[in-house]
Amino acid sequence: MDKIDETRVARAILAAPGWARVGISAPKESTREAAAQELALTITKMFGERSSAIDPNQLVLAL
Repeated sequence: MDKIDETRVARAILAAPGWARVGISAPKESTREAAAQELALTITKMFGERSSAIDPNQLVLAL
């Protein structure tokens, strides 16, 4: 297994949606779990370990 690069992980966390970064410390357990899932998804996408399938429930917004 490759060594985990802390800088890449930090960049991935900062690339995650703001609600997930804030939600990780929310008082509700369900919100914390959803936020942690979103952070994990973002990290795995940046490391290329998960397909970036488009979620049909996600709205497409111009950047």
